[in-house]
Amino acid sequence: MTTTTAAEKVLDYAEALASFDPVMGLEVHVELNTATKMFCGCATEFGAEPNSQVCPVCLGLPGALPVVNDKAVESAIRIGLALNCEIAEWCRFARKNYFYPDMPKNFQTSQYDEPIAFNGYLDVELEDGTTYRVEIERAHMEEDTGKSLHVGGATGRIHGADYSLVDYNRAGIPLIEIVTKPLVGAGERAPEVARAYVATLRDLLRALHVSDVRMEQGSLRCDANVSLRPRAEDQQAVPFGTRTETKNVNSLRSVERAVRYEITRQAAILTGGGSITQETRHWHEDTGVTTSGRVKSDAEDYRYFPEPDLVPVAPTRELVEDLRGTLPEPPAQRRRRLQGDWGFSDLEMRDVVNAGAVELIEETVEAGASPAGARKWWTGELARRANAEGRDVADFGVTPAHIAELDGLVTSGRLNDSMARQVLEGVIAGEGAPTEVADARGLQIVSDDGALGAAVDTVIEANPDLAAKIRDGKVQAAGALIGQVMKEMKGQADAAKVRTLILEKLGVS
Repeated sequence: MTTTTAAEKVLDYAEALASFDPVMGLEVHVELNTATKMFCGCATEFGAEPNSQVCPVCLGLPGALPVVNDKAVESAIRIGLALNCEIAEWCRFARKNYFYPDMPKNFQTSQYDEPIAFNGYLDVELEDGTTYRVEIERAHMEEDTGKSLHVGGATGRIHGADYSLVDYNRAGIPLIEIVTKPLVGAGERAPEVARAYVATLRDLLRALHVSDVRMEQGSLRCDANVSLRPRAEDQQAVPFGTRTETKNVNSLRSVERAVRYEITRQAAILTGGGSITQETRHWHEDTGVTTSGRVKSDAEDYRYFPEPDLVPVAPTRELVEDLRGTLPEPPAQRRRRLQGDWGFSDLEMRDVVNAGAVELIEETVEAGASPAGARKWWTGELARRANAEGRDVADFGVTPAHIAELDGLVTSGRLNDSMARQVLEGVIAGEGAPTEVADARGLQIVSDDGALGAAVDTVIEANPDLAAKIRDGKVQAAGALIGQVMKEMKGQADAAKVRTLILEKLGVS
């Protein structure tokens, strides 16, 4: 048994899976990109001045009456259809009653036993190409809460803070909560399934254009429910264990890590003879652990009752079918089509998918880059940085237009790959677009044959033994001379041209 930086013990992952079968339930909250909030006309712009996008309705002031956002309802129906759900002919809102400082009404307007979409599924492709079907319990409409900021203290949470501030701009923004049925049978691949599901769902929502799905901004958030049950020959006869709910996990990598950690933490408790507390937990990206939040309430604790100020929602079948006609190409089918268009091998396309770069490469190609050039930068240098820093490739402030411009600088002959990597570093550092960075840093391949020839002569003269080997037919020895010429030219030379000059000067065809 090993320990983490937290006080709680964890069991080795393989040992945990040898004794227990993980069961997951994933709840994904999606902020819709409507121009106005769910029940009022307030703007939804991200990053506005605190409490500047509020009104009596979203602040829950006495006498203020809500009105349903038609566009949000249409988006909810499209999401349900894309998830292969049944669309309710009649549904209504309910009040979910609980107190929290960032919820101005002391209840959340949501849907309880009558969601707008239910009983669907989403097929998820894993890294090795196998498919796992995620059954969808429901997708329902609700409103988001505000946002608390806890000032002072070391953790940014309320415990230990000096004081708290509340921004109600987010209160009332339209949300769709997508709830899976219990995910069973994934075994040791449960964390991978969780990540792949959220990634696939994100791709689908982006294709629907119903949300910007920016996990780092909170417009896509995942709550991961995890429980363990003992392994047995007849696994279906074994009841589910007590679950925990890790709240608001906001990156694909964190979803995978949080599920894996909870499996090892719960296994350690159960192996030691303890019991799991049904509770919410907080995920800590820096330490890779979860910590206890609050005891998890059951549905009856929220005292749901129908919202008296809103009429039921009853979409006509004509509307539903019209919206079905607006659905985009399914992401998996689209990936196969793009793979053919781009000429990528299965392995190359899998790398693109695993890096979360399908849309980025598509937009980069549309911006003028070659498919190979776009793939090289997104799944090469940027993916390497993302993996090393535990981030997503889209989190560096580099846009498809930047990569297309960088690819153009390489293919035009202005930059070599080494110089292009320096330019990319400058773009990430906020120095500007690729051409601006190259100009500012004075990066450009030297095309002056006289300067290159002089450098080649100098290197050949300094290395007579290597020159003799090349003249004798050992052309591979030219690599050492090329490296020295590149050093002499401070990397600002075309290696292929340098090689040609060396062989010409040594009389090798």
